[in-house]
Amino acid sequence: MARKTTVSTEIEIFGTVYPVRGDKDPEYLQELAALVDDRMREISRQVQTVDTGKIAVLAALNFADDLVQCRQRQDGDWGNVQETATALAEDLGKALQE
Repeated sequence: MARKTTVSTEIEIFGTVYPVRGDKDPEYLQELAALVDDRMREISRQVQTVDTGKIAVLAALNFADDLVQCRQRQDGDWGNVQETATALAEDLGKALQE
């Protein structure tokens, strides 16, 4: 069984540099860090606190909300796909009986 290669890279989020080890591409980790940094900076412009921890929690809540909404859309899309597939299967069944 092949072992995954871990890579160490430094990312910067909200002015702090973090060493990160993992099997992901360093460029991908930089992209993720940039998303988190952007969201934290956006939130920091909207709130009255300078507490980085609170800003990070608000950013995490924002990302969690994005994820839940994405899953809900995906579930809705999957329901539509299933309905369409069922209707097409019924139509095909009828056509084959004719």
